[in-house]
Amino acid sequence: MAARHGNIEVAGILLARNPNLHYLPNNNGWFPIHYAATNHRKSKDVFLYFYRLTRDGQHGQPNPYQGPTGVSLLAELIEYKFYDLALQVIGQYPDLGRHKRLANDASALVVILNDCSIVNKHSLKFWQSFIYYCVSKDESEAYTPIFHIITSLLPWLVGKSIVNKMVLHHQAVKLLKCLCYQLTTLNDTQVVSLAKDAVIEAASLDISQVILNIVEAYPMSVYFKNSDEQNILHIAVKKRSENVFNLVCGTNVVRSTLLNFPDINLNSVLHLAGKLAPPHKLNLVSGAALQMQRELQWFKEVKKISPSRFLSYRNRNDKTPSMVFTEEHKELKEAGEKWMKDTATSCTIAAALIVTVVFAAAITVPGGNNGGNGLPIFSNNTVFTVFAISNAASLFTSATSLLVFLSILTSRYAEQDFLYALPKRLIIGLFTLFLSIIFMMSAFSATVYLVFGHNRRGVLIVVAAFACLPVTSFVLLQFPLLVDLVSSTYGRGIFNQRGFPQLLV
Repeated sequence: MAARHGNIEVAGILLARNPNLHYLPNNNGWFPIHYAATNHRKSKDVFLYFYRLTRDGQHGQPNPYQGPTGVSLLAELIEYKFYDLALQVIGQYPDLGRHKRLANDASALVVILNDCSIVNKHSLKFWQSFIYYCVSKDESEAYTPIFHIITSLLPWLVGKSIVNKMVLHHQAVKLLKCLCYQLTTLNDTQVVSLAKDAVIEAASLDISQVILNIVEAYPMSVYFKNSDEQNILHIAVKKRSENVFNLVCGTNVVRSTLLNFPDINLNSVLHLAGKLAPPHKLNLVSGAALQMQRELQWFKEVKKISPSRFLSYRNRNDKTPSMVFTEEHKELKEAGEKWMKDTATSCTIAAALIVTVVFAAAITVPGGNNGGNGLPIFSNNTVFTVFAISNAASLFTSATSLLVFLSILTSRYAEQDFLYALPKRLIIGLFTLFLSIIFMMSAFSATVYLVFGHNRRGVLIVVAAFACLPVTSFVLLQFPLLVDLVSSTYGRGIFNQRGFPQLLV
């Protein structure tokens, strides 16, 4: 209880009465040092206190660092994110990487994987990669004083939480490498027992770095399968794990081998691409239409690497991959159609309103017309030229936007239309609507200045400032959708095949 609550003073009093108390396990096989690793204060000092006192079975005492008991201790340190302490323990007792914990028969590799502190390096942003590099360099022996100053300033520049996250990631990767190194000293049966679940789970969670490190230690682990006879390529496609997918597909010999095997239900990898993605993967993109687009991109990419015979290959339910895709995505397709039509309808109303306003403004020009020749009174004014050009541009762009949105409403909404046709039309419609709003506000500002400004610049500044409000509102509310559409349709995408460095063939 003293170890659990982090009360070192009470622990010292008890140990003074009986120096062997910390060697007595409870009914679960846990020693006090296990509870010190999970103390309620979350203090490293509590663990270090018991770690200094508890030896590895000296003088005939039980050994808390041996076998499943030791792995349980290591697992608790990992789950509480005490990676530096876990590195210290595994460094002194490297055999812990060869066993499984008491509670759920899981190896330390599985525990560190489920802790999710390890992220894929290539998914880090530039500034995150720089922080990770600084953190890694700072722990090495050789670094310049100026580099140490930069590292010291990082918490102030980017925030302490981000730096701590990168520190934990670096320590977790270092611990992962230590555990994987132990695999090189084991036989095939031992490796399968310790690493198989970790590889399968890493493929499901899309943590490619775990798979990469395990494969480096034991190359044949790339061919592990789960209970459904699905290998890591099957799992990556089924769970939409793009990082693992890119890792596998970048290695020709691995990809061609894993592609040839169906799972227990005779599903090829293309059948699994036709299944609906897990909800947490679908929710990574906004809107049902973009979700449908992402699903089509996955199916297209898997189709690209699959043999042509897979297109007509039938699974145990006598269905081809295309049939599976249509059946699984029926509701998503309907939701995408509704989302697209609702968006187009709303934007059509706005575009039609702008067309009406700017068309009327073109007929009833500011200041009226000259009774003698019919020309506008302000026709010789530069600001009137700005009004005329802006009004015409607003009319043309809003009319274009209106026609594009009408084409979306009358589209056939086939599955393949969600890949390029519909997103492209929505991009054009939103962009031209955005331009029409800008030009309409410019025309209105010019009109106010001509009629009421009387060459006073203050009026122009005030009107222009207020004219920015609708433009800013559109940017804040609709521009993110436009960016997502452009990025999803014309961006570099999620597929960037890299491969296993030591298995490139």
